[in-house]
Amino acid sequence: MKPRDIFLKSLRREPTPRPATGSATSVVTVDLMKKVGTYFPDVHHDAQKMADLAAAGHTEIGFDNVMPLFSVCHESAAIGCKVDWGKIDIMPAIIGRPYKIQDEIRIPRDFLSAPEVQVALDAIAILKKRFGDEVAVVGKVFGPWTLGYHVFSVEEFLINTILAPDLVKRAIASLKEVTVAFGKAQIDAGADALCVGDHVTRDLCSPEAYRDFVKEAHTELVGRIPCPLILHTCGDTADRIPYMRETGMACFHFDSKVPTAKARELAGEKMSLMGGTSNFRIIREGTSETIAADGREKKACRIDIIGPECAVPLDAPYRNMKMLVEEVWKS
Repeated sequence: MKPRDIFLKSLRREPTPRPATGSATSVVTVDLMKKVGTYFPDVHHDAQKMADLAAAGHTEIGFDNVMPLFSVCHESAAIGCKVDWGKIDIMPAIIGRPYKIQDEIRIPRDFLSAPEVQVALDAIAILKKRFGDEVAVVGKVFGPWTLGYHVFSVEEFLINTILAPDLVKRAIASLKEVTVAFGKAQIDAGADALCVGDHVTRDLCSPEAYRDFVKEAHTELVGRIPCPLILHTCGDTADRIPYMRETGMACFHFDSKVPTAKARELAGEKMSLMGGTSNFRIIREGTSETIAADGREKKACRIDIIGPECAVPLDAPYRNMKMLVEEVWKS
C-alpha cells in the first residue's frame, strides 16, 4: 500500500498494514534546511523552495505525507496583518494587527491572489505534481478563533468574549470565510487533506467558550470544505475533545499534554488521532531508547498517524523523527 493510501485510510480509521506516520504541522529543522539547501525565511516566499523543503518530510524523514505551510502567517498577512518572516532559526511572527474588535472585518476581494497565499497554493501544486498518488499532500489553514488572535491580538480578542461576545461572534463569522476560501483553494491546488489550526487550548479558551463560540464554526467547516479535516490544537485539550469529536472533524492532532491512552479514550472510535509525540522530550532530546518506547506506546494505544505533537523545534535533529518512523515500520 502506498504511503498516500496509508495516510488517507488512517485518517478515516480504515485498515492499513501499519500505522501511518506524519504531521499536519511543520517538521522543518535547521539541520533539515541544511540537508536540502533551502532556508527560512526564503522558503516562505518562494514556492519551489517551499515545496523542496516540504518534500524532505517524506524523502529524508520518511513520513507518509508532506505539508508545505511552515508558518502561521500566510492568510493573516493577506488580510492585513504585519509579519516578521523570521530567520533561519526563528519562526515568522505577526507583529501588527489591522483591526479593533468593534471594526467590521473586510476580506479583500483579491485575497487568494495575494503573494502570501499564492506561494502556498503554488507549492501545493508542485508537490502534487511531484508525488502524484504516492504521498499525501496536506495543506493548512487557520480557524476563525486563531485568526481572531491574529487580527485583534490575543488579549483584545479574549477579553471581548466577556465584554462584547456578540462582536466576537461577528468576527468569527467573518473570519471563517477566510478559512473556507483558503482551504478550498488548497484543495483545488492538489491538497488531499487539510490541517485546521485553531488554538482553543485550556490556557486561552475554556471548554464552555469552545462550545459557545467555536464548535458551531468547526462543524460548519466540515460541511463546507470537501476533504478530510485535521483539527490541530496545542496544549491540554482533554476537557474539550468530546466537543471536538461532535464537530465531524476527521482527525485530531493532539499534544503530549494529553496522555496518549486518554486521548484515544476521549476521541472515541470514529475520530482518528495524529501526533502526541513530545517535541521536547522525544523529538529534540530523545535517545534511540526513548524514541522507540514512544513509538511502541503510540502503536499500543492505536494512534492512527504517529508523529510530532506540533511544529517541531527548529533546533531539533530531524533524524530523531526518522528514528520514530523506523520504529513504527517494525512489525
